[in-house]
Amino acid sequence: MRSRPIGFLVSTLAGAALAFGGTTASASPSAAQAPDSASPVTATARAADGCYTWSGTLREGSSGEAVRQLQIRVAGYPGTGNQIAIDGAFGPATKAAVSRFQSAYGLAADGIAGPATFNKIYQLQDDDCTPVNFTYAELNRCNSDWSGGKVSAATARANALVTMWKLQAMRHAMGDRPMTVNGGFRSVSCNSAVGGAANSRHMYGHAADLGAGSQGFCALAQAARNHGFTEILGPGYPGHNDHTHVAGGSGRFWSAPSCGI
Repeated sequence: MRSRPIGFLVSTLAGAALAFGGTTASASPSAAQAPDSASPVTATARAADGCYTWSGTLREGSSGEAVRQLQIRVAGYPGTGNQIAIDGAFGPATKAAVSRFQSAYGLAADGIAGPATFNKIYQLQDDDCTPVNFTYAELNRCNSDWSGGKVSAATARANALVTMWKLQAMRHAMGDRPMTVNGGFRSVSCNSAVGGAANSRHMYGHAADLGAGSQGFCALAQAARNHGFTEILGPGYPGHNDHTHVAGGSGRFWSAPSCGI
């Protein structure tokens, strides 16, 4: 785990300045106090972050890469038992997730993503786009290049990034106490070596196995229900008394009988 000073870094991504709905708004630090629902003003976007810089206000009906990037960051706020699509289309589910994210961090919860929302995201992410409290290394103890799974290396890594943002939301909801990640992505060979299920979501980059930490296995399993995890396995489920398994992906299967799940 590591922390990052709050600040604004120079963006390394090309094409970060995007316009939506014909209007844009500056994401500069001075705009951070303005309500996200304020009318956007035309301005030259300035780089605000080393990972990704938004320009303009995103709201229901917006679409494109800027929306997809936002969806990744709010993937942990879909509502109990739900999961939002990372599809670049700002619909009602994305609006609700943005609103929950805003509420979690004391922002005006209007479901409109503007400077205040983006500035909070900048504070929460490192230059490689991972949330400040989780790393790619934690989510891959199998190999260094994310290869050999059931999907391409790029897809596995992208899925793991979404998983980390879900964990970041869960961590914040549980009091911002450190969480222990025992592992995540597995190649087919790594999965076989540890006796993983033949259809394990670890091989897609969707999954993480959590140690008890200060929260305890059951508290982790129970909290995961609220943060976009469609697969939760914990105490009482065969082979899961010593960790809590959380994963995204299609379908839903929750089983931690000792925890009331």
